[in-house]
Amino acid sequence: MPNSPVLAHVSLGTNDFPRARKFYDAVLATLQMKCLMTYDEGAGYGRDFPDFWIQLPHDGQAANPGNGTHICFGASNEQEVQAFHRTALAMGGEDEGKPGVRKEYSDDYYAALGRDPDGNKIEAMCRAAKG
Repeated sequence: MPNSPVLAHVSLGTNDFPRARKFYDAVLATLQMKCLMTYDEGAGYGRDFPDFWIQLPHDGQAANPGNGTHICFGASNEQEVQAFHRTALAMGGEDEGKPGVRKEYSDDYYAALGRDPDGNKIEAMCRAAKG
């Protein structure tokens, strides 16, 4: 299967679906993503396909953020990364790393990190503009 994605989709659990939906509707809009599909207590986001999901856990247990787990969303430019971070904080998320170049990854890795209201670590990144 040439050019097939490595991952088909990723899901994060939430303990408060309406709050998570409001958070991700706003935050992912900064990256040109929107809710493309919903079911009872779940929503799938993407640009053309629901690559990212939030949902109540299927087993009915409490959702917990994974230690060492984080989701990184692709941004088109530095302004989208900045808007992602700013909006995440405005919507009740926590700061885990202000927008900037992360030279430990590469000279042009521009990213910002945060946590959603359930404690899941999220990131947006792009390649920094040259110059």
